[in-house]
Amino acid sequence: MRWILQLLAPAGLALALGSAPGSTLSAEPDWQDAQTGRLRQIKGAGVIRLGYREDAIPFSYLGAEGKPVGYTLDLCSAIVATIAADLSDVHLGIDYVPVTPLNRIKQVVDGAVDLECGATTNTAERRRQVAFSPLIFVTGTRLAVPHGSAIRNPNDLRGRPVVVVSGTTNAAAMREYDRLNALAIQFVNADDYRSALALLAAGRADALAADDVLLRGLLAETKQTAEFRLVGDMLSFEPYGIMYSRGDPALADAVERTLRGLAESREITWIYNRWFVRQLPSGERLGLPMSPQLRRSLELFGLPPE
Repeated sequence: MRWILQLLAPAGLALALGSAPGSTLSAEPDWQDAQTGRLRQIKGAGVIRLGYREDAIPFSYLGAEGKPVGYTLDLCSAIVATIAADLSDVHLGIDYVPVTPLNRIKQVVDGAVDLECGATTNTAERRRQVAFSPLIFVTGTRLAVPHGSAIRNPNDLRGRPVVVVSGTTNAAAMREYDRLNALAIQFVNADDYRSALALLAAGRADALAADDVLLRGLLAETKQTAEFRLVGDMLSFEPYGIMYSRGDPALADAVERTLRGLAESREITWIYNRWFVRQLPSGERLGLPMSPQLRRSLELFGLPPE
């Protein structure tokens, strides 16, 4: 984990404050001109469209009643409240639009969704197409293996099949690790995390590579923590943010103003604990207190120190 801390100091904290290259942190916009972008479309339609993932537990997924729920969706709901207050003469509805790792960026670019409320890593490549909120979580790529597996680290995967979810930074991280270490890994592609876990359970792969927190959430939600375990160090640095359209200062202002308010009021700590410390709606518990990296980032964004 030390290398992640070293990366976080120059990169992650800059992302948290919106000061990284390609970010959209801006002075308060002129509200007479502000509604010429996405907010104007939202106002005209009377609807804001939230992109959600069906299995990015506990960030964005379908709950027991088939309703999208999760940590990132709670944050997006707070942003919607800010936008609704700014557009006070409009009754604002919410449309939930399912997105996948493969199409989520295109959905934002094309305007199919206004806020992508999933578990998406803020990268320089992605910032060429979309904008990101300040930092909302930090994690990294790890491996899930069957409980009785002899695999202890990525170097044990030489010549073995490994399942990854298409369109994720984890897939890219594993392919790069494979290239650098000449492991000749046999990659198996899945469309989503549940499918990937099913392939692992069926013996079609010897390991599943995904973000540590998403693996924990999936195993808890499906009640399979006894069947699989996480092994090895984190193989990548994954700072999450909420995606929205580039070049829209009014929307950027609403996003950043909301998250700053949640930090300053400590409400973001309550929201975090709801999904990572307390029981999930399924009754399972992740037991993941806020990391020092995320807390420090939020403190720089207004969260009072403990």
